[in-house]
Amino acid sequence: MNKPRLNILLIEDNIALAKQICRFMEGLNWRIDYSEKGTHGITLALENTFDVIVLDLNLPDCDGLVVCEEIKKSQPRTTPLLMLTARDAFEDKAKGFATGTDDYLTKPFDLRELALRCEALARRPQLHTDSTIQKGLLALDTRALSATWQGEPIKTTKLGFKILLELTKAYPYPVARSDLLQALWGDEPPESNALKSHMYTLRKSLDDVCISPILKTISNIGYQLQGLEHDL
Repeated sequence: MNKPRLNILLIEDNIALAKQICRFMEGLNWRIDYSEKGTHGITLALENTFDVIVLDLNLPDCDGLVVCEEIKKSQPRTTPLLMLTARDAFEDKAKGFATGTDDYLTKPFDLRELALRCEALARRPQLHTDSTIQKGLLALDTRALSATWQGEPIKTTKLGFKILLELTKAYPYPVARSDLLQALWGDEPPESNALKSHMYTLRKSLDDVCISPILKTISNIGYQLQGLEHDL
């Protein structure tokens, strides 16, 4: 089975070790950004999108715990962070977890284990998915399963929210009816009018808060959101 292609940020001041890690991960067809200093690593973490951040605890310009805390505090999205350390005392690990570390790997380590841990962290969708999706005047909170238009709540059912989420992620492009069926019910969709009924209910909820319709039916294709940048 092919390994997923991950985007990794490595913050490590040991040049020899960093080269080993980079060569190994590039051999897996992963993309690696590298910094040997904590301050530069913070900048990279906040200005780019990564699947996992691998951070050395001992850095020349600042403590790895400070770097971890700053990244976790300032990131608009929560990226899993794995800390590399030669300190294996429980107290050191406890401090790391308290500042936001998601996993630990004690030096020396097997590069294969590092890769496995990165893959496991990258599979945690709740850790690196934004809880709020904003498209113009429409905002969705994926944790609360709630939506607003210009701050006004949109009343949706659970399935209605899932439909709106799929349409919002695809905006400004349409979503095929078959893709919506797959997203809602997988390989076992209900009878043919179920989606149409849920779309009708969602459209009504949207019309209650929007001056003009923002949910459009595309003949022979599916559905599409329009005009999210302004109240038409």
